[in-house]
Amino acid sequence: MSDKQPGETGEPTVPDDVWERFAADSERDIRDSAPKEPSARARMVTERLRLQDAREAERAARRAARKEVRPAAQPEGWRTGPAWREMDGRSARRRKLWAILGIPLAVAVAVVAMKPSLLPGNPFGFSAGSTSAKSPSTGPTLPAETAAPTAPPSAPDPQSPTRERPFAGSPAERWATGAPAVVVPEATPVGSLTKEQVATALRQTKNLLVGANLDPATLRGERPEAAIAVLDPKQPHMVDDIDRMLRSPDKKHDPVTLFSRFDPDEVRLVGHVVKTRGRITFKAGKDGSVAIHADYTFVYPVSPVDGNADEVTRTIVRRVLDVIFLDSRKFRVTPGKVMIRQYDQNIGNSACDVYDGFLHPQFDSTAPTGAPPTGPTTDPYDRSRDLSASHREDCGTVSRT
Repeated sequence: MSDKQPGETGEPTVPDDVWERFAADSERDIRDSAPKEPSARARMVTERLRLQDAREAERAARRAARKEVRPAAQPEGWRTGPAWREMDGRSARRRKLWAILGIPLAVAVAVVAMKPSLLPGNPFGFSAGSTSAKSPSTGPTLPAETAAPTAPPSAPDPQSPTRERPFAGSPAERWATGAPAVVVPEATPVGSLTKEQVATALRQTKNLLVGANLDPATLRGERPEAAIAVLDPKQPHMVDDIDRMLRSPDKKHDPVTLFSRFDPDEVRLVGHVVKTRGRITFKAGKDGSVAIHADYTFVYPVSPVDGNADEVTRTIVRRVLDVIFLDSRKFRVTPGKVMIRQYDQNIGNSACDVYDGFLHPQFDSTAPTGAPPTGPTTDPYDRSRDLSASHREDCGTVSRT
């Protein structure tokens, strides 16, 4: 790409048709703004106003000659407005009123700024259990992930999660929150696909991640309609396999391999915040498609429905997803829909060998459910390792939650 500025090539920087249109518009504007000879009616009106002003001046001179005394009270002239002394008096009264109200109002604004929940109706949407994007105890939110980390995150101060701080003691406390944390890269043309088509594919990939892992209905164990709606129904077996997972889950057909679902009779999310971190990349795929790779980790704080409702633990789910998007002008696909080519997952702090279609977080105060873990101990927050290379068939333990 040339780095020359416009005009350096010697060619006109404005096309001829644009210049002609500009000239015509300029000529019309000049013609419209040119001075015009007053009409006969305008001259008549001007003369009448001049005579009226002359008569008013003559009457005023006669009144002055007779030393006519003005009434004590006279309405304000319709041309002049209130006298400046009266305006000054009004301004003084306004200044006095603001002096009386200003200090209490400033104090009230400061109090609300420090604690917005004092306002009736909680208009800013703060909720118990939610965490701020920036907190004095956690530091600023981490910038978006743009490449694979080279090491697991360092361990923060050992703190136990609470309902007020459900991410205390977790690296996720500084992660971004929810759907905004799923960042879509800027689209560019790929093969025969336009920039707009690639942008659609990226946006639908985000919708798939959000619908499968952040949608409240999905998390409550309901059918993940928002995620399924993104998938191309023409992809062989995919939607049928999902229906089979949801209808009759078992070891080979477990919906948690694709969707984050909790049993509402067993656990509840603490607050309305799910911490999220990862990245999306894309490249040219086979047959002129765009191949999209998504790698995201989701951290869910939960508490038991029965027992100690103040106890909080976390389940950590990392999902790696490969999606393709084909040109509907060349292939028999549904326009605007994506296809899942491959998916993998790593789930930390969920019961082993339980295949009922739900995640089952383990609490310190209750006896563990499911089979004892037999796999290795891993760090669920470690995003530096290749999930597919380290994935094990056996259910293991986690080094932290």
